[in-house]
Amino acid sequence: MTTPLAATIAREYGTPCAVIDMDRVERNIARIQAACDAAGVANRPHIKTHKTPVLARMQIAAGARGITCQKLGEAEVMANAGIDDILISYNLIGEEKMARLGALQAKASMTVAADNSTVISGLPQAAAASGRPLSVVVECDTGRKRAGVETPAEAIALAREIAASKGLIFAGFMLYPTETGWADAQKFYDEALAGVRAHGLDAAMVSTGGTPNLKNVGKLKGATEHRPGTYIYNDRMQVAAGVATWDDCALNIYSTVVSRAGPDRGILDAGSKTLTSDTGGLEGHGLILEHPEARIARFAEEHGFLDLTRSNTRPNVGDVVRIVPNHVCVVVNMMDEVVMVRGEEIIGTLAVAARGKLR
Repeated sequence: MTTPLAATIAREYGTPCAVIDMDRVERNIARIQAACDAAGVANRPHIKTHKTPVLARMQIAAGARGITCQKLGEAEVMANAGIDDILISYNLIGEEKMARLGALQAKASMTVAADNSTVISGLPQAAAASGRPLSVVVECDTGRKRAGVETPAEAIALAREIAASKGLIFAGFMLYPTETGWADAQKFYDEALAGVRAHGLDAAMVSTGGTPNLKNVGKLKGATEHRPGTYIYNDRMQVAAGVATWDDCALNIYSTVVSRAGPDRGILDAGSKTLTSDTGGLEGHGLILEHPEARIARFAEEHGFLDLTRSNTRPNVGDVVRIVPNHVCVVVNMMDEVVMVRGEEIIGTLAVAARGKLR
């Protein structure tokens, strides 16, 4: 069954369509800001989820200390919108990126992450171009085996290398502990901090992340800030992680059932180019709110294959359904805009200004 709001969105914007509930967005912003405040750490939200300066400014207005970006292109969009305190939580390499970083640093307060000497060796070029010192944090791997140095000794050595580099300031450490690895992260950080202090340095910035770790905010003694991103919209992964409820999921994909060729199957007009093939380790590719027992079993690019064998209700051709994505960050990056609603009222659209900024 299609709700009146869904029918209006389908008529005015077409489907598939990304729709955000601004009441839930504002509630999520306030809730996580309050959690960070209560834990005594600053909130530095990661904009990789929403990718729009309007929402970033809302987060800052609520009390966030600047923002986090993953790529230079995202940071450029945010700085051009007047946001002044930006952490790029990614290794940046190459003359082209150093020129862009220098231009950014000239107009905004930038901090960048590094986990190797190759990255550090290029950063003085950006500092020189900007005409002022550039802050650098050492990224530390505390269990995810992604990026980051693996030992405190390596972190100490890189901190000293940063401090000895012309135009660079050692700002501290960046960590992304696993949800159950905070005791190990504490040991790593304590040893690294003692080591840099022995060489006359200190860690003014100690940044932890992300949304799945909101239950652990403040557990790292010495942390100064946290970097959650997905919390502004939430998704099936965050509900599964226990850091959000279905009522906290602020973004839905509105999709039309375009085929019911068999009693136990159907086709949605939202495929891998809308909902992403990233399952996040979950069964199916999203929760259909109107038919929660139904499963989006697989994808073609523009086809979502419905398995209705376990569903007590069956959609009809033409029905518009609402889907909570598994991984909302990837979904948003495929959208030029999102439609904003409050209750049953459409209040406008919002451009996803930093979508596709992969460099």
